[in-house]
Amino acid sequence: MNKRRLAREFSVKPGSQVNLGKYKTDWTGTLEARKLGKESLKKQALKILTKNREALDAAQELLYASNTHSVLLIFQAMDAGGKDGTIRHVMSGVNPQGCQVYSFKKPSEEELSHTFLWRSMKCLPQRGRIGIFNRSYYEDVLVVKVHPELLSLPTDENPDRKFWEARYQDINNFEQHLARNGTLVLKFFLHVSKKEQKDRFLERLTQPSKYWKFSPQDMTERGFWKQYQRAYEEAIAATSTRWAPWFIIPADRKFVTRALVADIIVGAISRLRLQYPSVSREMKSAILTARKELEGNAPAAGKNRRRRARKDIPRGRIPHVG
Repeated sequence: MNKRRLAREFSVKPGSQVNLGKYKTDWTGTLEARKLGKESLKKQALKILTKNREALDAAQELLYASNTHSVLLIFQAMDAGGKDGTIRHVMSGVNPQGCQVYSFKKPSEEELSHTFLWRSMKCLPQRGRIGIFNRSYYEDVLVVKVHPELLSLPTDENPDRKFWEARYQDINNFEQHLARNGTLVLKFFLHVSKKEQKDRFLERLTQPSKYWKFSPQDMTERGFWKQYQRAYEEAIAATSTRWAPWFIIPADRKFVTRALVADIIVGAISRLRLQYPSVSREMKSAILTARKELEGNAPAAGKNRRRRARKDIPRGRIPHVG
């Protein structure tokens, strides 16, 4: 599939309304996927993922060398939506020195004492690097919208419609500031079905090696499924922009999710048209000289000096020393 077409298929058009019920959670059920067959589709997805890992590694090196842009990848999902696995599999081929991953959990007292964007600002990627947010400042228009009692505000202001619109505007302004200063912002909502979440929870509860992944809080939040879906719909609709688009990725089949995310990231970075830094004429001359010396096509500087020194010594005579 063409990368531009792929991006258009899963991206949310700025200003459009979002109804998650109309977005597929299992892409293997589409006509295009059914034509391939499940096993063939899985093999093709793994092939695409492998190819894009290599392309992403090359893109990250170019990103670092050019030092003009950075990339911020934001992953949001319901519990068990596959964020950790997607990040691990898609970014596994990237040099760890050029990639920074941050997971945002419950905010600390210090973080609650600042604006809701503060803790994320501290973790933004430098130029030349890829930053990954596993959850993000969007939690402050998702979790706290479902549970407004968790809001930390300087006043007793009620979180009405205008309050949330103001927060969406703050986010849009923040992301536009990043884009204007060379940060490519890509946001992924891994769209998992309630049934698939149930199956993944059961897997965690029946396999001792996965007990550690489960928290009783997961079941509590599952009871707010409809409220979260609505919160995501409103947040995505309000903050999918030309400079920081949202992509709603079907997440019921992990191999599909990972291949789609990798393809979209590689395509977006390639459209930055990054180039390796140019060098001066003097540097090119120095590079050519060094290359010839290493290839043995030119005498080393040390050898030249020794040859000149030997010429200064008369034949058959031992120079007087001291």
